[in-house]
Amino acid sequence: MPGIGPWTADYVRMRVIGDPDVFLPGDVAVRAGAGAAGIPAEPAPLTAWAERTAPWRSYFTAHLWRAAPVRAARSPRTSKRTTITKDLA
Repeated sequence: MPGIGPWTADYVRMRVIGDPDVFLPGDVAVRAGAGAAGIPAEPAPLTAWAERTAPWRSYFTAHLWRAAPVRAARSPRTSKRTTITKDLA
């Protein structure tokens, strides 16, 4: 189907169908979690590393999502209009 790529199809297999052996090596959070866990973060070596977790790679993916470092929230940008309003008050 147009607009449905491999990541989306695999995510649906994992979350909706409940397939326990889906791995998403291109997912940014999975790669970040792998790096934080001290395992390869590039897709090809990470996929090779994940082979040892088969047939439970969906659970491994979830653990890597959880291991991904949390980025600090950025403060919202103040518009000029808000700044001018504050200055006039």
